[in-house]
Amino acid sequence: MRAPLRVAVVGGGPGGLYAAALLKRLDPARELTVYERNAPDDTFGFGVVLSDETLGGIEHADPAVYRALKDEFVRWDDIQIVHRGRTLTSSGHGFAALGRHRLLQLLHARCAELGVRLRFRTEAPPAAELAARHDLVIAADGVHSRTREQHADVFRPAVTTHRCRYIWLAADFALDAFRFEIAETEHGVMQLHGYPYSRPSPDHHPSTRPFGPLNPSGASTVIVEMREEVWRAAGFDALDEQQSAERCAKIFAETLGGRPLRGNKSAWTAFRTVVNERWYHGRTVLLGDAAHTAHFSIGSGTKLAVEDALALAACVQEQPTLDEALAAYEAERRPVVESTQRAAAASLRWFEELARTLDQPPRQFAFNLLTRSRRVTHANLRLRDPHFTDTVERDFGCPPGTPPMFTPFRLRGLTLRNRVVVSPMDMYVAEDGVPGDFHLVHLGARALGGAGLVMTEMVCVGPEGRITPGCAGLWNGEQAAAWARIVDFVHMRAPGTAFGVQLGHSGRKGSTRRMWEGIDQPLPDGNWPLVAASPLPYRPGINQTPHALDRAGLAAVREDFAAAARRAARSGFDLLELHCAHGYLLSGFLSPLTNHRTDAYGGPVGNRLRFPLEVFDAVREVWPDDRPMTVRISATDWAEGGTGPEDAVAIARAFAAHGADAIDVSTGQVVPDERPEYGRSYQTPYADLIRNTVGVPVIAVGAISSWDDVNSLLLAGRADLCALARPHLYDPHWTLHAAAEQGYAGPAAPWPDPYRAGSRRPPTGRTDAPKPRLSLTPRP
Repeated sequence: MRAPLRVAVVGGGPGGLYAAALLKRLDPARELTVYERNAPDDTFGFGVVLSDETLGGIEHADPAVYRALKDEFVRWDDIQIVHRGRTLTSSGHGFAALGRHRLLQLLHARCAELGVRLRFRTEAPPAAELAARHDLVIAADGVHSRTREQHADVFRPAVTTHRCRYIWLAADFALDAFRFEIAETEHGVMQLHGYPYSRPSPDHHPSTRPFGPLNPSGASTVIVEMREEVWRAAGFDALDEQQSAERCAKIFAETLGGRPLRGNKSAWTAFRTVVNERWYHGRTVLLGDAAHTAHFSIGSGTKLAVEDALALAACVQEQPTLDEALAAYEAERRPVVESTQRAAAASLRWFEELARTLDQPPRQFAFNLLTRSRRVTHANLRLRDPHFTDTVERDFGCPPGTPPMFTPFRLRGLTLRNRVVVSPMDMYVAEDGVPGDFHLVHLGARALGGAGLVMTEMVCVGPEGRITPGCAGLWNGEQAAAWARIVDFVHMRAPGTAFGVQLGHSGRKGSTRRMWEGIDQPLPDGNWPLVAASPLPYRPGINQTPHALDRAGLAAVREDFAAAARRAARSGFDLLELHCAHGYLLSGFLSPLTNHRTDAYGGPVGNRLRFPLEVFDAVREVWPDDRPMTVRISATDWAEGGTGPEDAVAIARAFAAHGADAIDVSTGQVVPDERPEYGRSYQTPYADLIRNTVGVPVIAVGAISSWDDVNSLLLAGRADLCALARPHLYDPHWTLHAAAEQGYAGPAAPWPDPYRAGSRRPPTGRTDAPKPRLSLTPRP
């Protein structure tokens, strides 16, 4: 049997206190000491928000704490969004909050009741010193954790400071909803996040409360946030706490009803996202903000800390050794935290870029705000508040009973029957650039599957422009005839499906093996010479060094693209996309990491655009005027010094000015040492940026995998079309199945006549058979 643990907790916030209480409750013989530098009544901030999920965990782990919390919480269902004088309300969201001071008092009382030693006004000794005389040291010392910094070589923290300034204030009355208000001032955009955390009930009796009376009018947390440059332009950098509170109260007088705001050692600060490669070191473990932070706009700080505490206590109880317990704790919590941090990062960036969405119609703006973190989607918002969602859909133009993804979209002379695109996917099975029966079956199946637009893989404009020997091409008549056969099949057997061709040139990423033989590996023999913007190999020492294109070479490549476009037009394609992404030839001109030229085609972004625009113009000139052209770009290289948001906007704006009908917004694959921020729909913020900055239609791509995501992106105004790749490999009839699952059977997703009998999901066996009544008690 393991001896009782001696545990030191550094930091007396909710996470540290709750961890101490749980560890002591699970084994009263344990010796628990909490070190808190401040006095018991000192606290920062005002209200905290906990989810029903977290409260359920607390109820199971410590019913006494749960009962006390239950009596304290203020609950509400509505979110109000004030946009240019108009208040829009969405219901059914279910929040619970209470005062941070009261939460700490409650946890102090519970710790004292269980025998935890609380050492207030006491600076904790260094973690290494504590570890020498304790079995476990819990570092719950916040975002500025001294413990984390003392052992930075082990924890390896990364701290990112963001672009907005914010301040925590309070109002002495209870808001009746979670409220967002946007103020467009002469200095720039400012936003308010507010929610109630104290609202006495009508039968409240102050003498019965354990910690004294509540504010008779209730209280609300009010956070004011704005970009750093707005904060400075407005002069907040020169104001003290009281002056800042008075100024904010004037700016947001509508929400406050003319009431004042107050601070509590409140200061303007910039949010810091904390990530650690490791969470424990020897006997010391990080918890809460010391280990990770997530932006306050999704209300997750205290929630994550409390959940950390619960998981840590459980792992210590369950595992045979402390080392195994700490490893289990990190393994259990890290995926949950990383998911929350991705959602928080999306929400944080949305508010940083708030100004570009303000011109959206009011309901679309509200829907965009509600779905900003990608955790709230079209489908669950419809469950929460169907009336609100119906109004947003009507404003979007959805006919009755039609999901957003099944509304038509027009590009030049082409009307797409729905918003789903089968994204270009290289197959590497062509022979001498000629698409064969595999392409007919592969692309034909996806065309029969209901998508509005089916795209070919990247079709190369010359034999030296191939990625692999298996790449398809359009540099001769045999290839054009093979493509015409596939186009004819799509138009005949899948009427209403548009078929697009993507033209490209591999540049420095060519002459490699097929993906399954070794991605980006050079051919063992038969390599062909490569050309690029600059003589930079994709991977030095592995891939060959390309020749930098001279004037004659540029002209020859430009003519190759134009000739391929003529063949594509004669083959009958409905749309042409120019591939300027993923590090291929034209992308290599656009990125400063791959274009080191010193002539007119290198240097600033305007020069780097010169050759891709020349190619675009040459193709547009020969491509039929009524057929649309799109351009795929990498909106970020995910690498320091590469293409970023500012360049992406400039690139998109230039192509739009030259006649691009839409921008297909991808990212990365330009340099091998990229560091993408992978996650669900992780590339879509760049489509959002370009659409709402440049005003050009966009195709969003990047880990969009569900029809719910498609509907959400469209309805929020972040994209006009959504391109999906892997889902269409998994299910060629993805679009038709999405229609069936949503109960849609309209003209935007017609089942081919031979397949119509399969338009309903088949039974799965006896498990889904109707159940007989076997009880006299009413069914729930």
